[in-house]
Amino acid sequence: MLGLNISELDQADRFRALQLTLRDRWKTIELFDNSDADILVVPSLSIDQRELHKIEGCEHYEERLLFSLMRLRNPRTRLIYVTSMPLHPSVIDYYLQLLPGIPFSHARNRLLLLSTYDSSLKPLSQKILERPRLLNRIRQALRQEKSFMICYNSTSWEGELSLKLDVPLYAAAPNLQIWGSKSGSREIFAESKVPLPDGSALVWDSTNLALSAANLWERQPSLERMVVKLNEGISGEGNALLDLRAIASFAPPESSHAERVAAISDRFSSLRFQAKKETWENFSGRISELGAIVEAFVEGEIKRSPSVQGRITPNGEVEILSTHDQILGGPDGQIYLGCRFPADEAYRLELQQLGIKVGRKLAEKGALERFGVDFIAVDKGNNQWDIQAIEINLRKGGTTHPFMTLKLLTNGRYDLSTGLFYSQQGRPKYYIATDNLQKDRYRGLLPNDLMDIIAHHRLHFDSGTEIGTVFHLMGCLSQFGKLGLTCIGDSPQQAEEIYHKVVKVLDEETRTSKSDFSSFSDYAFGSTWDGYSF
Repeated sequence: MLGLNISELDQADRFRALQLTLRDRWKTIELFDNSDADILVVPSLSIDQRELHKIEGCEHYEERLLFSLMRLRNPRTRLIYVTSMPLHPSVIDYYLQLLPGIPFSHARNRLLLLSTYDSSLKPLSQKILERPRLLNRIRQALRQEKSFMICYNSTSWEGELSLKLDVPLYAAAPNLQIWGSKSGSREIFAESKVPLPDGSALVWDSTNLALSAANLWERQPSLERMVVKLNEGISGEGNALLDLRAIASFAPPESSHAERVAAISDRFSSLRFQAKKETWENFSGRISELGAIVEAFVEGEIKRSPSVQGRITPNGEVEILSTHDQILGGPDGQIYLGCRFPADEAYRLELQQLGIKVGRKLAEKGALERFGVDFIAVDKGNNQWDIQAIEINLRKGGTTHPFMTLKLLTNGRYDLSTGLFYSQQGRPKYYIATDNLQKDRYRGLLPNDLMDIIAHHRLHFDSGTEIGTVFHLMGCLSQFGKLGLTCIGDSPQQAEEIYHKVVKVLDEETRTSKSDFSSFSDYAFGSTWDGYSF
């Protein structure tokens, strides 16, 4: 807390005191019972806006938390959902009609939608704070003693909003977000004794980055590639690959340390960036603003990218929620495209154990609610996998909304002993999900057009069989030709078949349109890897 003034210390104490009230509300927050709860959803992507806008259609990613509307299946839950720009009414209708056993009108009357009507490049939470009348309207709609706030990630903006509204934030405190950065993740892994690739501490300029890379090379002379990561990059868009094979003549011990540093420094201009249109000129400037690390690239002929998701309750308990095999794309397979649930049975239980270790260490630091850990798994043969932790997401991520969609639709349970999710009828459920089904031919489709296609071809999720597709990111469709979906089945094969059917139908319905972009399906199944008021 050194360096904080009295006012900041007072605010931090008030924030902690407010969060402590969550302990008394915990059971009513998580269980579908008959107790009252008012949930304020602020899906603000409060991250570096320049990094965020490397993702096409990011202005619609506030829609990813719309799974929260399914909490309205509890007839005594009320929900406020705030966005930068108004949501299309048919999108809201779509989610409310998914609720089993709840009349549409009853759910709708317990939902309040609010908007800042501001599409500028600012976090939503900041926009809300700049509008005192909107703040007051939110405050008046909430019953303070029964309310809590959820968000995408927690920063000073969300902390200030929590204090202004006098509503506890169900997320890690803003001052703990360092543990979700690239350098902070490495510290947590080391303290938790979780295996991780060799790498550097945080640096703030290209000179020290070159020095760190040379030191790493000298520790591992056989390295062929390294990954340079902006400390606060997201979805792999802040990563770049340094190919050492192009400067192999400077490998240890063939040259001096100074020559090696110089060769690496010269090579920076030829980094292979994962984000489209990224340049060294821009990337190097971002290092001084965000910091960066360098890390050994994990090589392997058969390689996967699994993850584990967990949460830390207000009582400090660590719970494992799910495991996934992530589907990655981009030039070197580092950009998140989607996921399969659950992760391969060969390592899913090991992922859970590693996730518990990380979660306990985060809990010691005072973290709360959602966390995810990404890994690299390399096949060593005989069903043995070498697993190394890559980074922590101390926020909601790309695997959050698919799993929560499944959980809230079925009210099922995750079994820690098997790593499987079971419906209330005892059937294991599987899914494949993406935020990145993107094709040029889909451009121009309006949300209502999509609804027509879903209805005509019966693509919707069936609450009776608990099989089908749940769509999201529908606001991205018209401008970007981009759509999200979660395809749920009773087997991995069925989930995959459902996904194929959706893509086939959308392709047929738009077959007179322009040629495709490369789509999520190229990576998923190709050769990349085996008006409302209370």
